[in-house]
Amino acid sequence: MHYPVWYLPEIGGGTLIALIAVFHVFISHFAVGGGLYLVLAEKKGLAEQSQAILDFTKRHARFFLLTTMVLGSISGVGIWFIIALVNPAATSYLIHNFVFGWAAEWVFFTVEIAAAFVYYYFFGRMESSTHLKVGYLYFFAAWMSLLLINGIIGVMLTPGAWAESSLFWQGFFNPSFWPSLFFRTCIAVLMAGCYGCLTAAWSDEEEVRVKMTRFSGIWSLVAMVAAIPCALWYVAVLPEQAQQLVTGKSPTVALALQYGLVAVILLLVLTLVTAILRPTLNNRPVALAAMLCAFVMLGSFEWTREAARRPYVINEVIYSNSIFKKDLESLNEKGFLKSALWVQHHEVTADNRMGAGHELYIQQCYSCHTLGAGNNDLAALTEKMSYPALVAYIGKMHTIRPFMPPFAGTDTEVRALSAFLAGEVHGKETVDVVAEAGDGLAAGKQLFEENCAACHAREDLSGAFAGKDVVGAGEMLSTLNEISDEMEPFGGTDEERNQLAGYLISESGGIVSTAGVDGGGVFDTHCSACHAVEDITEFTSGWDRAQIFTNLGRLPELVPEMPPFEGTETEREALADYIDGLKGGK
Repeated sequence: MHYPVWYLPEIGGGTLIALIAVFHVFISHFAVGGGLYLVLAEKKGLAEQSQAILDFTKRHARFFLLTTMVLGSISGVGIWFIIALVNPAATSYLIHNFVFGWAAEWVFFTVEIAAAFVYYYFFGRMESSTHLKVGYLYFFAAWMSLLLINGIIGVMLTPGAWAESSLFWQGFFNPSFWPSLFFRTCIAVLMAGCYGCLTAAWSDEEEVRVKMTRFSGIWSLVAMVAAIPCALWYVAVLPEQAQQLVTGKSPTVALALQYGLVAVILLLVLTLVTAILRPTLNNRPVALAAMLCAFVMLGSFEWTREAARRPYVINEVIYSNSIFKKDLESLNEKGFLKSALWVQHHEVTADNRMGAGHELYIQQCYSCHTLGAGNNDLAALTEKMSYPALVAYIGKMHTIRPFMPPFAGTDTEVRALSAFLAGEVHGKETVDVVAEAGDGLAAGKQLFEENCAACHAREDLSGAFAGKDVVGAGEMLSTLNEISDEMEPFGGTDEERNQLAGYLISESGGIVSTAGVDGGGVFDTHCSACHAVEDITEFTSGWDRAQIFTNLGRLPELVPEMPPFEGTETEREALADYIDGLKGGK
């Protein structure tokens, strides 16, 4: 809102962050665990007096130096660059609140660089004991970098009391600090083992390849086993909503976790079979396959961790669309566009409605949704929704889907965004329609648009309501949470529930029966003063049950002298049943 939006309609900024971030953490965790791996591999060579193992360690150190200091550093800068462009508000907030932590991390990173260069370039050129100390120094500095970054990014998911106090140490030692630190340390050791197997696979000496493959495989196996309790601990400290997301509430998160689980199982099998039990099987394709599994596993974890923050980018502080939670009430009252700095339209008018709606999409939706592209394509997601359905849904989408930020703005702005999506994107009508009094079917349709159409197409529900009567359909609407825990019971009045039930039944081709309501009594009360039974039978002879029900809601259109039917929706259903029964329609 206070920064311009870097608009990339074809891909979305979030996708770029994900691609760069996963690539970077795949290397940065190796940069931590790999430092300890080098020291212990060197100690192994010294203990066994094996020059071949020492030569392997030096080759691995060269690979380590190039990978971590070149690719790791470039991708690290890339992360800062991309997050500053995509979400400058959150980036600025974290820098200003944790400037001491970032400064300390940069100091340790400087030590890492110096120690890594000394370790490689003085390999075999200084006393072994001194050289090992340099390696340990590198590992300590790298692990301290991990510790510091872990504390800062952890607060984005589990802020705890920091969300209110903004105190540095409360944020740094947030609820997920320790489980996340131990889990990431396990991942760092796992990465060291995987990269070690990769270097071993390129070794020309069979004995060294077998020895160092098994050595690396043990690292990977121990890390995977140790990571299990750490992961469970990590999940246990998450906020309730985040726990629900990572345990299956979100289909996309569940899918990512499935990919991660498959990758872990494959990596475990490869580690056991080709690294520990039969290390002679480790070759370049096998090692690359293990690396791919590790990459997918780590990508699944990072994507899930990011998704678990929804609807926030910094939990309880900044929503994923860069709107501060504390500003929401003011924006709803005054209007979002009026407060936004980088928009062309600061209020919605009849002339700029579509343009204002497009700007609202960019400012509030684009951070997670593209239009016609692959990142949560909003065009596809809203394809079956009408303008009234969008108006109703956007106004309460945070209630329906808590992992989405609430819309920030006035009702007029809600309608502008809805008009842009329905009219500009889908070419649908964007007229506000209000059902006429007495037209129960139209009222039911409007209730469907407002309460159901965000998730369900009308035709998708035909089977569920076919053959139901109003009472049965109404009972279903009252117990939707028992049908699916992702739905809530219909919250309207009894009459509105009956109107919605009547609409769903009529659209499903069913016959509405209203057990407990005497249709003959309804006829006597509302019709018999002017109409005899035989007159009604003749007048409706060409209508089926659904047409009778519909036309009872539009009597003044059929005969201008007739007043609208003034009974309840249930009574109209009962009257339709009664008239249809007089004709032998049942």
